[in-house]
Amino acid sequence: MSWFDASVMSKKGVALGKPGKSHFIGIKDQGTFHYVYGPYAKPVLEVEPGAVVTVETHDAFEGKITSESDRPSEILNFPFLNPQTGPIYVRGAEKGDCLAVKIISIKPRGPQPVGTTCLLPEFGGLVATGQTAMLNAPLPEKVKKVRLDEDGVYWSDKITLPYEPFIGTIGTSPEIEAISSLVPDYYGGNMDLPDVGPGAIIYLPVNIAGALLYLGDCHAIQGDGELCGVAMEMPATVQLQVDLIKGHTIGWPRLETETSIMTIGSARPLEDAARIAYRELVRWIDQETGMGQDEAYMLLTMAGKARLGNMVDPKYTIGTGIAKKYIGL
Repeated sequence: MSWFDASVMSKKGVALGKPGKSHFIGIKDQGTFHYVYGPYAKPVLEVEPGAVVTVETHDAFEGKITSESDRPSEILNFPFLNPQTGPIYVRGAEKGDCLAVKIISIKPRGPQPVGTTCLLPEFGGLVATGQTAMLNAPLPEKVKKVRLDEDGVYWSDKITLPYEPFIGTIGTSPEIEAISSLVPDYYGGNMDLPDVGPGAIIYLPVNIAGALLYLGDCHAIQGDGELCGVAMEMPATVQLQVDLIKGHTIGWPRLETETSIMTIGSARPLEDAARIAYRELVRWIDQETGMGQDEAYMLLTMAGKARLGNMVDPKYTIGTGIAKKYIGL
């Protein structure tokens, strides 16, 4: 039996981890991309639990930055960044349920150089921003286009980075709000957490009928914190398996891999994001093992791990986790 057969998705999902009908959403099928997470967009696709969906996504700039001579401030129309494919309506999903999304694969698409990173005015972890206002002048704008494939990210003649793809922005619709796709929160969104990659299962709260799943902003690689604010952005072809867990209410996104479980919190200041994530992890461990929250709290003090997703967005993201071997999963 594989680890996936013993996952929360396989044990509790409506489809019990079994793949269902296959679907495809191409760039042309999508038409207009979305820049907010909310309940007011018409679904581009309706699926049954278990569906396998292949999705074409744009990079964070909707492909508008094409050359290293481009000036992003003259080309991009903030806040229209992080275009989202979807939403995908999951039949049977109701408020209080949980959407389980297994990430099967993430592949770069389009002509080389596929990857883009850049310095944007007043954006990043080591510069003055709108939220951290200072008098010093912004750094000069700079664009770097990078060739990449599934074997590596070819940063320079001397440096080849590993291809470690993940979905930077994925989530379900809030119940009433329409929130920028640049923002991470309880529904998911722009978490920029490198663990949300192939082989992982992300669990997302369902806040409205159909859940309305959005995704985009794929990255070929990113260091912890997404320091300059722009990872190795790329257009991608993503394959997902979508399931539904009825009556499984969660407050914040959760992640499961072969070796660990993780909970994800987003807030400012950064320590509040960590508190949210660790509190949710305490609750999840108790829920799955029955060890009690006090015992889980102490165990995490010894064996918990924290992963910085981003420290640049309107809210910061941290994932906290623990190895499954310590909790018998």
